[in-house]
Amino acid sequence: MEKITPPELNAPCISLIGMAGAGKSTIAGRLSAAMGWACMDTDKLIEALYAARLQDITDILGKEAFLDVECAMICTIRASRCIIATGGSVVYRPQAVRHLASLGPVVHLNLSLEKVMERIAMNPERGLAIAPGQTIADIYAERQTLYREAANIECDSGNNNPDECVRLILSALKKNKHLNFA
Repeated sequence: MEKITPPELNAPCISLIGMAGAGKSTIAGRLSAAMGWACMDTDKLIEALYAARLQDITDILGKEAFLDVECAMICTIRASRCIIATGGSVVYRPQAVRHLASLGPVVHLNLSLEKVMERIAMNPERGLAIAPGQTIADIYAERQTLYREAANIECDSGNNNPDECVRLILSALKKNKHLNFA
């Protein structure tokens, strides 16, 4: 049997960030299919690591410990030609954001608070890193600046369907030569 060696990590990854309900997992899957790249969902990796639902993990660990686990897991990613759907809370740890940026372009999937609330209501089992007493409006407000600071590209996922988002992201990547995207 011939030994297969992994390629050099020279092709970028594309990381998707944004609030719960922004469409990160859905758009990551479609973007990876369009590009013929792999797809990784960091929330699913955490669930696999702990063999539990994300909300159960955050409830047991508490917000700060969960954010530390998420950051440590993000910082272990060594991938190439991969679309990475992150958890919405990834922006709370600068080390995680720096690591994602080192892997390639970071895309913020943005949508209004009203649409976030609608989409979360449709999937109440969704895991959220939220402290006791915090509201979704609170975390939305505190994360918006963090998302914009972390992102190279912003895509409105509230007013565009997933296929339109894929088209807009690919177009933005081609236009932004400074992102070193081939």
